[in-house]
Amino acid sequence: MHRRGFFFSTLRWLFGSPLAVGLTSLAATFTVWLLASVRFMFPNVLIEPPLRFRVGRMEQYVPGQVETRHADRHGVWIVNGHFEGRLQLYALRVECTHLGCTTIWLESEQKFKCPCHGSGFYKDGIHFEGPAPRPLERYAIHLADDGQIEVDKSRTFRHELGEWEDPDSFIPV
Repeated sequence: MHRRGFFFSTLRWLFGSPLAVGLTSLAATFTVWLLASVRFMFPNVLIEPPLRFRVGRMEQYVPGQVETRHADRHGVWIVNGHFEGRLQLYALRVECTHLGCTTIWLESEQKFKCPCHGSGFYKDGIHFEGPAPRPLERYAIHLADDGQIEVDKSRTFRHELGEWEDPDSFIPV
């Protein structure tokens, strides 16, 4: 056998043998582990909306209405309604106080409803039906220097603790 024939028969033997298959599998496994280790060094980053955001000017909110456009992105209902005889603008958290499902606003019935277990809340956030143990929570809200309404989700107010009387939980209209 001449040199060229020996070389090709050796290559055929190496790459067609069980040894070659085993070495290739080992190299592939090592590559996957190496890539997984590199991926581990770069953790997942969850980009959330800011806790403080602006929702517009007072003129945009009609008395007696619930603004729903901030519910999906920011998780807040902006309500221009009455509470204990006073007209107020306040920000309600969209999560039900029972198990945290996202409530929906039913315009025709003028109430918030939890689709998971049926809790119902009046426009002011007070609970009136279902298993929810307490009213919806309010977020801090105030007028910024430029006249825009700013909601601060880092501060919440609970009715049963008397915190809805705090002037930071509403804007008098």
